[in-house]
Amino acid sequence: MTPMRLYVNIDHVATVRQARRTDEPDPVAAAALCEAAGADGITVHLREDRRHIQDADVEALAGTVTTVLNLELATSEPIVALAERLRPFQATFVPERREEVTTEGGLDLTRRDPRLAAAIARLQAAGVRISLFVDPDPPALDRARELGVPAVELHTGRYARTWRDGPAALEELRTAARHGRGLGLAVHAGHGLTYRNVGSVAALAEVEELNIGHSIVSRALMVGMAQAVAEMAALVRARGA
Repeated sequence: MTPMRLYVNIDHVATVRQARRTDEPDPVAAAALCEAAGADGITVHLREDRRHIQDADVEALAGTVTTVLNLELATSEPIVALAERLRPFQATFVPERREEVTTEGGLDLTRRDPRLAAAIARLQAAGVRISLFVDPDPPALDRARELGVPAVELHTGRYARTWRDGPAALEELRTAARHGRGLGLAVHAGHGLTYRNVGSVAALAEVEELNIGHSIVSRALMVGMAQAVAEMAALVRARGA
């Protein structure tokens, strides 16, 4: 079984800061605490509307993260250009709508968007590893493979909403993860995962990376960032135990 990596998404540290448009809490300082507590990587989503993470945050993180930086982005030209210049370890393309509270689903790869293909090519040429955020649907994984990317992140939102109701969503993730690995893709997962529901996803043998943010930041408000990350890391790394 591939060792599991935990990437901590620190977007909502910036959400708290932006509520007052001040300089605290600082996402860069939060990232350092996450790494010290055992995070394998730091994830941030630079949205087109800049509702939480700002360009300056990404600039600073690119120079201070000591593990790896995973930048989530859509195909907005200024953001792709920023990623091309800063060259984070990984860029994860996600869909984005201004009115959504959070990302509601995976990329619609049936559209064969030329902007996405062009953005992938630009960042790959800059040496950035590419992942695509997709629904746990085998045809979406087939299309991701056609686009020549090395990795996909499975959207776990349905599982996060329904995990108490039965195994259907988990089995959907299991089937997709196996299909992705069969195609030679690295399989990641994330969205809505919490301390209560992460174990079953972490136990999927084909999944090698989880991206978790809101639940960790929420827990950190109660116990501090270091303990919140350490607790989640212990759950994630207990996969199969």
